[in-house]
Amino acid sequence: METKKSKYDTNPLDPDVERKAEDVWGDLGGVTQQVGGTTQQVSNEPPRPQVEDARKNVYSEAPTRRYDNPPLEAPYPSIFVPPTYAPPPAQYQSREHIYQPPVTAPSSRPVRGIGISEKWASMLPYAPFSIGLVVSLLELFLVPRSEGKVRYHASQGVALHIAILIVQTIFSIISTLTGSTLGGTLFKVAAFAFLIISMIRVGKGEPHQITPLAEPAQWFNKHIEPRNRG
Repeated sequence: METKKSKYDTNPLDPDVERKAEDVWGDLGGVTQQVGGTTQQVSNEPPRPQVEDARKNVYSEAPTRRYDNPPLEAPYPSIFVPPTYAPPPAQYQSREHIYQPPVTAPSSRPVRGIGISEKWASMLPYAPFSIGLVVSLLELFLVPRSEGKVRYHASQGVALHIAILIVQTIFSIISTLTGSTLGGTLFKVAAFAFLIISMIRVGKGEPHQITPLAEPAQWFNKHIEPRNRG
């Protein structure tokens, strides 16, 4: 029994394929026609000199350049050599911004978290005999970050007292080895005078920033989280 074929059957072995194709597309003559002749220019006008010059000069058109804009004659560097870029602007080369309180006389308003006036809260971190170190740590733990001026002096007081203790320890070791306490005594007197002057300056509202301790002070202020974060 012959299998029934559908209209979608395109078996190339079907002997009626050629006849069906002629019925659909018509007889095209049976031979593929070739187009003869040679390729000709669209215009008989000779090439313009500027066009030929542009073709000969590989740098006439703007080439793709690297970000650091090397000269065109420089060879392309190896992929294993990192590119060199222009240095960033000066404002991006600076270190992390260090807070500086406004130059104003501290007020008598109570500071949140400790309840004493802003004036004394700013002065006590510079109190001598390690009193300032204890006060500074308490203020950093209790005063919220909204009290920027108080926390600034508290963090600077911590850094200052730690620096004084380190230098005193060094002088103690030297005095033990040499038997002389003159250097340690002079340093204690100078440190005491500096702390008293610091308290007076802060109490008057004068700017008081100890530049060598700016970064350690900023670190203490950043990493010691207050109990009250309001």
